[in-house]
Amino acid sequence: QVQLVESGGRLVQAGGSLRLSCAASGRTFSNYAMGWFRRAPGKERLFVAGINWSGGSTVYADSVKGRFTISRDNTENTVYLQMNSLKPEDTAVYYCGARATYNNRWTDNDIRYWGQGTQVTVSS
Repeated sequence: QVQLVESGGRLVQAGGSLRLSCAASGRTFSNYAMGWFRRAPGKERLFVAGINWSGGSTVYADSVKGRFTISRDNTENTVYLQMNSLKPEDTAVYYCGARATYNNRWTDNDIRYWGQGTQVTVSS
């Protein structure tokens, strides 16, 4: 089992920045690729960003490319999502997830472990 706890979500103005954190405990964190997903009100949960075990490879949804950066610190068992130039359409609950494999295709079904989510609200 891997337990994931997200933090860092809050209300922010459009154009602002936030950094989300996801702390992992349990099985060896560095065995898992990590990803961020989000669910906007009334919408399905969608992939945002993913990172491989070492942090040497990343992938992003087109909607966040150039604005968001995913990173990880395997010594701290934590994955981060730096979000810049935030827009109202980035408003969502953000979830981190762990998967045993890594490729450029990320869906809910690929995730073995989920966090509980953290709310990000971007005001216009």
